[in-house]
Order: sequence, then structure tokens, then C-alpha cells
Amino acid sequence: MTSKYTFIYDGECPFCNHFAELLEIKSKLNIKILDGRKNLTLIKSLLDKGYDLDKGAILLKDKEIFHGADAINTICKQINNPSNSLLLILSRLFKSTKRTNLIFPLLVRARRFALISKGISISLV
Repeated sequence: MTSKYTFIYDGECPFCNHFAELLEIKSKLNIKILDGRKNLTLIKSLLDKGYDLDKGAILLKDKEIFHGADAINTICKQINNPSNSLLLILSRLFKSTKRTNLIFPLLVRARRFALISKGISISLV
């Protein structure tokens, strides 16, 4: 039986939004995509457990919770033969834990810059 994933992202972040859209449409994974800004009760309960969406996407798999770089790395390791060239590049890039940990802080900064430049609050709750 294949695991069901839930990927929670910041729907106001253009980078997060595009990645989530690619996952949902092109990844061929059994995945549910949730915009954290539209699911604040869930985001608050995850924040209470120490998972802050401001510090990275959250991936739920069964009872496991992956956060930030671990979430991106974990989901990219599951993507096989995506039907989109950008998703192929991203999945190959982020299948490496070392590369993901190196690049991820830059993605968080890019998200914050994009939100600030759009006049949108960085924090969700």
C-alpha cells in the first residue's frame, strides 16, 4: 500500500505555490496539497508541536511530520519520472539531503523577500 502524503505550504509564496502545483498535477504521487493560509487551525496545531510554516513547508506522511528541508527532501525522493521538466530538475536537485540542506535556507530567504515585496505578512498565525 502506498502512503498518502499531505503537503502544506504558504499559498502566498510564489515559489511554494508553483512547487505545490507541480506536485499536485505532475508528480504522480498520492498527495493532498493544502494552503496553510487557508488552514489556520491545522497550522496552529502544527506550530504548537514546533513546526512553523514560516520556516518551511510541512509534509505529513501517515503519523510522521517532516518540516522544511526534510519535507522537500522527503517528497522529492518519492518523485519518479515526473511529466514536467522543472519538476524533474527540482526532484533531482532535492533528492540529495546534503544539497537540500545547503540550498533550503536560500529558499526561505527568497520566500520572505517575495512576501515582503508583495506587502504580505510573513507569519501565518
